[in-house]
Amino acid sequence: MKIPIIMSRKISTSLSLLAYLFVAVSCNQSVVTGSKLTHSNYDQIANGMTKAQVERILGPPTTAETKDMMVFKKTTYRYEDGKKFALFTFKNDELESKEGNLQREP
Repeated sequence: MKIPIIMSRKISTSLSLLAYLFVAVSCNQSVVTGSKLTHSNYDQIANGMTKAQVERILGPPTTAETKDMMVFKKTTYRYEDGKKFALFTFKNDELESKEGNLQREP
């Protein structure tokens, strides 16, 4: 049984779109905005992680600020995407705390 060319193209286009959506979702990025600032990625970040490890998950921060506190360096990473935000505070190169509006409801 032969499939008409037009139907074959529609099937091919549909499969391509499904493949794209699958890849986008599996990359832990928002399909709509392309942002890596998602609940899933936020949940992967834990105290003690380095700045490089956080950046591997979320990419570069929207803003970064480092203060030399004499005994240690305090760095704050802020990520923003529309109404979503996350703030990560590092003592030297280790994550000390995280906050934002991405926490899961209990």
